[in-house]
Amino acid sequence: MIHLHNLVVGYQGYGLAEPINGGFKRGSLTAIMGENGAGKSTLLKTICGIQPAVSGSVSINKAVSLSWLPQQADIDRSFPINVFDVVAMGCWPRKSMMDSLRDADIAKIYAALDEVGIRDLVNFSVNQLSGGQFQRMLFARLLVQDADVMMMDEPFTGIDSQTQDVLIKLMCKLHQSGKTVIAVLHNPEMVADFFPDTLAINNACIHWGETHDVMANCKLFHRQDRMAVRFG
Repeated sequence: MIHLHNLVVGYQGYGLAEPINGGFKRGSLTAIMGENGAGKSTLLKTICGIQPAVSGSVSINKAVSLSWLPQQADIDRSFPINVFDVVAMGCWPRKSMMDSLRDADIAKIYAALDEVGIRDLVNFSVNQLSGGQFQRMLFARLLVQDADVMMMDEPFTGIDSQTQDVLIKLMCKLHQSGKTVIAVLHNPEMVADFFPDTLAINNACIHWGETHDVMANCKLFHRQDRMAVRFG
């Protein structure tokens, strides 16, 4: 579905890690892990076409649609827009920005808000939301967009445990429905519990495969205190 060919990601011609070779299969659920600065977020941006590759290439099957959930820190929360309008942005890939929303679109927006549990916040401005409420809103937008591939950059960082549980269950539901989900994470226990596949990126090595094999063979997980490793 998505294939990486000797892909080196980075900025201004400087690579952040070794070349990556491999592919994300249709319907897979993959965690991307690595230490700070290893190029995890940059990899997602490169796959999306937001960031150019330093070298190598990304090939994506025709007719495959992509969606991207950025880190909350990358989003300007001061922009005057409400929850409904943010979630409605998920409709844009299927229509012109000048098109009006149809009844079916509006129904889909409210169904997504119900799914993540924030229908009562539909008219709230985004700057009124807590971190957990904001992330639920972004997940609702993903549901409305309904892309084949859903890429998420640290989707569980900085949110309350209740929201984390809701969103993990939703992510697993999406995977079970056949969606391809790729997420940058920093919690090894969460990866071991929920993600069948892992791509571990380190400056010196790349490990990609079934999660239990990657954790057994990648030095990234062999620290004396695994939880002390600073992932980001």
